[in-house]
Amino acid sequence: MSDRYLYVGTYTAPHTAPGGGAPSAARGIYVFRMDGSTGGLTQVQVVEVENPAWLTLDAQGRFLYAASEVETWKGQASSGGVSSFSIDPATGGLSLLNDQPTLGAGSTHAAIDPSGHWLMTANYHGGTFSLLPVESNGHVGPVSDVFAPTGTGPNATRQERPHAHQVRFDLGGRFAMGADLGLDRVWSWRIDASAGKLVANSVPYIQVASGSGARHFDFHPSGRFVYVINELANSITAFTYDAGAGTAIWLQTVSTLPPEFTGTSYTAEITVHQSGGWLYGTNRGHDSLVSFTIDQVTGKLASPTWVPTQGQVPRAFGIDPGGTLLLVANSGSNSVVPFSIDQATGALRPTGAVTQTPVPVAFAFATR
Repeated sequence: MSDRYLYVGTYTAPHTAPGGGAPSAARGIYVFRMDGSTGGLTQVQVVEVENPAWLTLDAQGRFLYAASEVETWKGQASSGGVSSFSIDPATGGLSLLNDQPTLGAGSTHAAIDPSGHWLMTANYHGGTFSLLPVESNGHVGPVSDVFAPTGTGPNATRQERPHAHQVRFDLGGRFAMGADLGLDRVWSWRIDASAGKLVANSVPYIQVASGSGARHFDFHPSGRFVYVINELANSITAFTYDAGAGTAIWLQTVSTLPPEFTGTSYTAEITVHQSGGWLYGTNRGHDSLVSFTIDQVTGKLASPTWVPTQGQVPRAFGIDPGGTLLLVANSGSNSVVPFSIDQATGALRPTGAVTQTPVPVAFAFATR
């Protein structure tokens, strides 16, 4: 298990950690060298970026892209931002290439397509999804299209309008997809490369139960199933996925919380293990990681287990590319806690190599 570099996005000052409290002491993107055996972290660089709420790398691991969850980006009102960085393969260090406004407030998530030619952002406060071209040198071009849905959901406080929360591309790169917490949908588009436009799919979205609050989703490595974690309902919905059509059919909905829990909690992140054998999610409030086994034939989830995250408000987690370590970001208690993953059962065991770092909210693992 080789060491590798890890990039951690944070909520920066003057913002506070989720749930309020003292202003954040975070400064931007933290670069760490990660011990491949324990998940212990040694800081090597800090790059000052405002509120880098999500980080993603291109397929070759040459460039890192950061989405900034802000209301105004460098004088551009009602806009978040996206910044691109080159990665020094020897040191893991980041060097700024350029940045662009996303033309949508509160850019909470970003994804780059497998070809490396397009980047999309989900703009939570603006309720929109933005498409930006990416040059061969890693620079991001100006926004070429914005998808701006309309409507409301039944939760008057959280679903008073669309709230774009995540974007990603399916495994074949044929479809771009976006989770909308406000409308209980996962939108589906193709990209018209010649025009730089998003084209609505013939079935324009996947629907989750009303009031669920679709937050994030992940694909099974076979490409046959997709799983949506619902923030407001504390649930995960499993679908069969049609990779040829970019559509899905409901399979199952399961709770992310133990039946005896009666407190307040909201889900956050979801990831399918590289083996396809297990699915993991986080609960903020219950402050736990939930894991399920995945039936490889049906795609259904079973046998939930829970482990405490050893901190508060676990907004994000990430599994290293080797599939042996899971790191969880406790944004409410300023810690990154690593767990080893049992390769036979998927069970999580804390390694003890906890790192204190301010308000961690996103991970990106270097390719080496």
